[in-house]
Amino acid sequence: MNAADAGAPRTFPFRIGARSRLFLRLLYGVRPGRQAVEVYQEVRVRFGYFGFSVPVASISGWRIEGPWTWLTAIGIRRSIRCADFTFAGSPRGGVRLDFRRPVRWGPFVVPAIYLGVEDLEGFAAMLEGRGVPGLDART
Repeated sequence: MNAADAGAPRTFPFRIGARSRLFLRLLYGVRPGRQAVEVYQEVRVRFGYFGFSVPVASISGWRIEGPWTWLTAIGIRRSIRCADFTFAGSPRGGVRLDFRRPVRWGPFVVPAIYLGVEDLEGFAAMLEGRGVPGLDART
């Protein structure tokens, strides 16, 4: 990515599996136009009725992980052990964003989020182009 592209806004839709589509629409309001990650100077998550936003400068690193089991991946999930959140519509995997300091989201304090976007590699490359280091940890 060249320097001019590094600051350009980018949109990454979530991957929504065929088996998950109706469930996500009914429970979370996920439908076309309401399910994407937009990146400019902030990472803005839109997952149906829910949104999450964090400045790119607050991200300390990224990591591609997955695939996951359907039951533990679909929807908005909070990890009991680590207190991170997942926004996903497919068990294919996601990009984990670790924050320099935990981010407040409503009543929660969030140290990291997972984003199950369609283009995992493109999203990671875009973050790398903005100076955020990371790695692909898929098996």
